[in-house]
Amino acid sequence: MEKKKNILVGQSGGPTTVINASLAGVLSAAFNCENVGQVYGMINGIQGLMDDQVMDMNKVFKGDQKKLENLRVTPSMFLGSCRYKLKDPAVDESDMKRVFEILKKYEIDYFFYIGGNDSMDTVDKVSKYAKEHNYDIRVIGIPKTIDNDLMEIDHTPGFGSAAKYIATSMLEMAHDTYIYYMQSVLIVEIMGRNAGWLTAAAALARNEYNHAPHLIYLPERNFSTEQFIKDVRENLEKHDQVIVAVSEGIHDEHGEYISAKSTKTDQFGHVMLSGTGKYLESLVADQIGCKVRSVELNVLQRCAAHISSATDVGEAFRLGEKAVDAANNGHTDEMTSIRRVSNNPYRVEYTTVPVSEVSNKEKKVPLEWINEAGNDVTQELEDYLRPLIEGEVKLEYKGGLPQYIIRG
Repeated sequence: MEKKKNILVGQSGGPTTVINASLAGVLSAAFNCENVGQVYGMINGIQGLMDDQVMDMNKVFKGDQKKLENLRVTPSMFLGSCRYKLKDPAVDESDMKRVFEILKKYEIDYFFYIGGNDSMDTVDKVSKYAKEHNYDIRVIGIPKTIDNDLMEIDHTPGFGSAAKYIATSMLEMAHDTYIYYMQSVLIVEIMGRNAGWLTAAAALARNEYNHAPHLIYLPERNFSTEQFIKDVRENLEKHDQVIVAVSEGIHDEHGEYISAKSTKTDQFGHVMLSGTGKYLESLVADQIGCKVRSVELNVLQRCAAHISSATDVGEAFRLGEKAVDAANNGHTDEMTSIRRVSNNPYRVEYTTVPVSEVSNKEKKVPLEWINEAGNDVTQELEDYLRPLIEGEVKLEYKGGLPQYIIRG
């Protein structure tokens, strides 16, 4: 009898509302697959793996459908995360040798890694190293990021729920603002270093009575503070209350971030942005003089499972299932992906793409989806976004709060 396949799955990068749904998809497919034996989980991603931090997922979840369903709707990462980029084995093999030492110890046949751009770099490196050293293992990436900036996929799991949170928050802030009989400006700073997808989602707050946000600025277009003040003035002539959605990564024509007064960087060398909204708040106060306030959504949309998108949760789960199916069919060095078939009715197909076409690349909002003035998005972009926020997820509550699952 052929040996059953052992699976190792991990999570990496920033949290989302649906990354555990992808994990649940992997587990569900694995537990229902006759040729799969043991399923292991990396504690704190590839970094934890190198410290031999591995847990038995069969003991925790197999045969417990209710617990698996709870995992599916729990935000953040059950297995924990890391932000570690493996050393290039062409320069230093120490990381990769340690990874494969652990993989051999647990007799791993399938390696699944759920994450964003840097996580797909890990998938690519592990897969290529395995091929070069004739190690028989299938390596599949499962996409995740609220930023929606991965290549070779229509949209990323985690983005739809974050977009729903942003649009809902924008609508509720509009209700908060409209009650006052005075001129005011509200500036809402939203995550987005180089890609403005999250900020663009603020446009979904518009409905038959709400026109906010009145202005939207994405990092794909150069930002002019002079034009910004002019835009705000013009909108104040039409509306007593003006609401602005702005990406944290907006920059001037020279590429300098509006908020780049800090020289701090993260572990990947990316400039840590903050203060864009506050800067624009002071600018409006100084040059226009009306009541002005800024709000920074920051991490709030990352784990807001109470308002997650059912579409997002379902797609994340199916991409996890697809990873097991792909590995069973001999695929490796690939990422599971979504291809949109139609907007209305909304329909997608699940496929796989070469992970080398994803890692270390970035998908930005197409310039044709930003208006000519650079202060709003087009109807095409709204049509692309709207299906992704559809549907509500039923949660169990205890003591008035959502009941989630954590690693004990």
